[in-house]
This record gives sequence, C-alpha cells and structure tokens, in this order.
Amino acid sequence: MTTSISYTTEEIAQMLKISKLTVYDLIKKGELPSYRVGKQMRVDAADLEAYKQRMRSPASQGQPPRQPSAERSAAAETGGAPSAQSAASAQPAVSAIRPLVITGQDMSLDLLAKHLERNPRAGGVRPLRAYAGSLDSLIAMYRGEADLVSTHLYDGDTGEYNLPYIRRILIGAPYMVVRLLGRTAGLYVQRGNPLGLADWADLARPGLRLANRERGAGARVLLEEQLRVRGIRASGISGYTDELTSHMAVAAKVASGEADFGVGIEKAAAIVGRIDFIPLIQESYDLVALKTPANLPWIEGLLAELRSDLFKRELAAIPGYDLSRTGEIVHEE
Repeated sequence: MTTSISYTTEEIAQMLKISKLTVYDLIKKGELPSYRVGKQMRVDAADLEAYKQRMRSPASQGQPPRQPSAERSAAAETGGAPSAQSAASAQPAVSAIRPLVITGQDMSLDLLAKHLERNPRAGGVRPLRAYAGSLDSLIAMYRGEADLVSTHLYDGDTGEYNLPYIRRILIGAPYMVVRLLGRTAGLYVQRGNPLGLADWADLARPGLRLANRERGAGARVLLEEQLRVRGIRASGISGYTDELTSHMAVAAKVASGEADFGVGIEKAAAIVGRIDFIPLIQESYDLVALKTPANLPWIEGLLAELRSDLFKRELAAIPGYDLSRTGEIVHEE
C-alpha cells in the first residue's frame, strides 16, 4: 500500500528530476509535507502523489497544501475530516517549527545543525542539510532556496575569500557574513611526493593527472583561479573534466595512484591516509545569511551558538580547524 511507502529527499529529487535544494524549498513552503526519521527527512508517497496531482491541474494552482498523510490518517480513523478545533490547534505547531536549509559539505555544519535545532534562541528551526558546493549554494540563496550557506571561494585577482563572489551574486540584498572556521587547503600528492610538486606553478608541468572536484565547489574554484592567474591552461591537464563530489573522493583517487594530484583540505588527507599533503593557503570558511525580518530570530541564535564555549569545544575536537575567529561578523550589507 502507498500509505506505507515514503521517500528521502534524494529519491524525490531523482524522481522529479529536480535538485535536492528545490525539494527542500517545496518542504519549506509546505507544498511537500515531511517528517524526520533519524537524520533523514522523508515524504510519504501519498503526499508526493498529491503534490504531483496539484501540479497537473491548473485549477488547483494556488490552493493550500494538502494535509500531511498522518493528519489524513487520523481523520480516517474518526470517520471524517479533522475537526475545526484540531485543525486550529495544529496550526501553531506547523508555524512554530521553521525548516532551515543549510548548505555545504563540511562536517562542522552537521554539528552546527544539531546545536541550532536544540537552541531555543534560534526560534524553533528544523535544519535541513543540503550538500551543495559553495558557488551553487550562493546561487540557491539568491533564488530563495537556501537559508544559511557556507562558502570558501577564492578570488585570484584580490587574494580574498568569499566577499567578491557574495557581492556579485547577492546584489541589492541585505546579508551577513560570519566566520565559521579557517582551514588549510593545498595539494594532495602521492606518498613521498615522487613528482616533487611544491607550488601552484608546478601544475604547468606536462603529463600531470588530476583528480578534480565538481563545478562550483570551493576547491575547484581555488584550482581554477590559481591556474588562471598563472596563465596555465586547465584544459591541458589530464582528468580536468572528470568530476568528484568530495574532498575524500579526490584524496582517495590520489591515494589509489589513479591521479598525481588533487586540491582539497588537510583534514581529508589525514582521514584517507596513504598520501602526502602540501599546504598552500589558509582558506576562510564562512556562513552567509540574508538579513530579512523572518530570519533575524534564528540569526541571533546562530551567533550565540557559534560563540558558545560548548560549540567551540566540540568543534575543537575535530582536527584541522582554526577557530580563532569563529562567530565573528566578517561583513554586513
């Protein structure tokens, strides 16, 4: 029976051929009723089918979202629709918990999501984690699909992280940039560094094999900017068009001997092992939030959490992070 079937956000994104961020946006707007099982958000098959039927029918556009399946089941057991009293009492519960889409791939964001969810100063939020790259995250925020985005985008012309990109994408929007942490980025090379790679300029050598990240990822942007300012043709590097979706995957490909180098953060090299890491730059891993009236309550809770001793102690237990500026407001518009 369809009443016993539910789907993850990844499965819905695949079935509807949309991004996971778009699925989260539908959940935020109440168009797809959802619930949590452990760390996963799930949507019942009946609710997904109801959404699809609404999209097929022009007459139903603009109608309020269909009742979540759990509420419909309760109505069926009592022999009819929910009473006005039960509907009224349910409304505050719906409005009190706000889905909060947090984008990025670093494990520090999973820890932050847990802290925000249990912090009453955040105004009652239900974090939804979307593992999108830095550039895609900022674009999603511009489109209204993300609430709190992480970014580590290097600009080769200024030597600055994040702000040049944020200013170009969030034009005219009031926003706040807050430092989450600092990380060391550089080159993954094979154990013993047999090719003697030591700097970005060495990437001009012919015959190098690259394990590359996907378009929009901060590590991919860092590599592209370093190549651009040195006049090195990216298309001339073997493996440049092959894309991997995490630091761990890049480090693992270098460790396996399938690639000579990759770009990523030090922490992933330590986890994967069997490779060497060449530190080249200290990157700023920042959080961006739009300063709208609806967002201000949870932004206050976010700042309090980032600055709390408990959060910093838990974050300090993860090696490879610089927490000297954690919780500092870097920029406001």
